[in-house]
Amino acid sequence: MMQFSRIIRKGFTIKTILVALALTAHTLLFAQVESDERPLAIGTEGINFHKDSVFHMTLRFRMQNRFGYQSSLDAVDEDGFEASVRRLRLRLDGFVLNRKLGYYIQLSFSRSDQDLVSGTVAQTVRDAMIYYNFSKSFYIGFGQSKLPGNRERVISSGNLQFPDRSVANAVYTLDRDFGFFAYKTIEMQNSQKSILQLKGTITGGEGRGQVFTEGLAYTGRVEWLPMGRFKNLGDYSEGDLEFESKPKLSVATGYSYNDGTIRVGGQLGAILPSPVDMQTWISDVMLKYAGWGVMGEYFHRTVSDYSLDGTNDLAINRVPRGNGFNLQVSRMLAKKHEIALRYSGVNPQEGFEPYQYRLRTKALGYSYYLNRHRVKFQYYFGLDDRYNPQTVPGALYNFNNRIYTMIQVELGI
Repeated sequence: MMQFSRIIRKGFTIKTILVALALTAHTLLFAQVESDERPLAIGTEGINFHKDSVFHMTLRFRMQNRFGYQSSLDAVDEDGFEASVRRLRLRLDGFVLNRKLGYYIQLSFSRSDQDLVSGTVAQTVRDAMIYYNFSKSFYIGFGQSKLPGNRERVISSGNLQFPDRSVANAVYTLDRDFGFFAYKTIEMQNSQKSILQLKGTITGGEGRGQVFTEGLAYTGRVEWLPMGRFKNLGDYSEGDLEFESKPKLSVATGYSYNDGTIRVGGQLGAILPSPVDMQTWISDVMLKYAGWGVMGEYFHRTVSDYSLDGTNDLAINRVPRGNGFNLQVSRMLAKKHEIALRYSGVNPQEGFEPYQYRLRTKALGYSYYLNRHRVKFQYYFGLDDRYNPQTVPGALYNFNNRIYTMIQVELGI
């Protein structure tokens, strides 16, 4: 009884537990679109804990379990299977002292989610952000989170209509980084209630888990929603699960300059023998109407300010540069059934074809949404092309129409 009284005095009462259970049940009926750029709205999902008006925490988890088959593996020209927990995440967000001071923490626990496939150090911490809200339309952040890069990347992996992002995203995306973030929303005073969203960051440039850097990365993004807001933050969720009654459009462009990065992909990839400057231009569009969804992206990257000394030539020349694209079209067949098509590709910069790969992917996806994106079953069938002139030692083999198929089940609160 004494311990129970202490719990009550600390503010975590039976009422708190009942509210948490009720909100968990409410999650099964309504799913708020997850944002990786700010904390979730208070009390809408997950398990909620609070102490008066000075502390709130929402606890959520999700997992993605996958089984797949490839007719040719990347390392050897043989077929093989993939059986894995693709993602396992724990998310905590809320506020401390008052609603102006928010936080967002996300941890990852699966092997492929901790950068252990390409690295040797487990990166458990994905997001660790402190936010200060000056108003509903302007807030800033300090910590580690996603850069405002291409739309497909900023969309949470829990809100994708395919099990994974495109090959263009894999090569040219901006990833998470540590630094300063700022977000501003401007509501236009016109009949369409247009929205302008401005996002900017100054970060370390070397991605998750990096401590020292020679230069910084500067990233900016502008989004225009000429027809007003999407339902339920639908501009950052794939597929028109909301069945927009009027056409909704978001057009965006962004730019990132990474000064003296020492990683192959800027914030991702292996360590380079010497630093390079990296510039990335991104444009994308999202359109939704009556169950139809269209998303398109274009990337262009350049690499400069480096010197070849005979020991670093191969590594520097293999740093991806060129352009990429991704196009996805989807249709909701009913409230729970969706079919999606994807065509995506990567083109190396002229002169660097021997060191890099021309990539193409054609894919068909099917999703069955038991509880929107929170609980869903997904099937994927893709045909992949990879071409390289094979004139430089160490190049991976070419393939045409490699079959990659999988099923994936996602479950979360």
